[in-house]
Amino acid sequence: MSDYRIGMRVHGRVTGIQPYGAFVTLDGEHQGLIHISECHEGYVKSITEYLKVGQAVDVVILDIDEYTGKISLSLRCIEHQPHPTVNDLEIYKTFRHKHFWTNRHVHAGFEPIATHLAGWTADSLNRLKAGEY
Repeated sequence: MSDYRIGMRVHGRVTGIQPYGAFVTLDGEHQGLIHISECHEGYVKSITEYLKVGQAVDVVILDIDEYTGKISLSLRCIEHQPHPTVNDLEIYKTFRHKHFWTNRHVHAGFEPIATHLAGWTADSLNRLKAGEY
């Protein structure tokens, strides 16, 4: 068993490229795959735009399959991120907690829908007849 763990940042070398990703050797016994979606932030038309065979790379281990031992790698996780601006920090402070669109303490179920459904249906039919849609 290897000493590799999920979340580790490791150094490797690209040994092969396929349309779906790049194979990276980590040491003499272990190899991983950088899927094309983990190669770069955003849309990647061709992985060869970012990686070449023989290129040294630093990657993060995303997953290790416990049965096959296959290692999933990410280059995208360690891409340089610009320093956050003051506005970015204020937005983070505002939205860092999970937002619930409903009140989890009110257990109304589907009752509000059942109560209002007839009115909503009538309103929609009236608008349809009036040509608003």
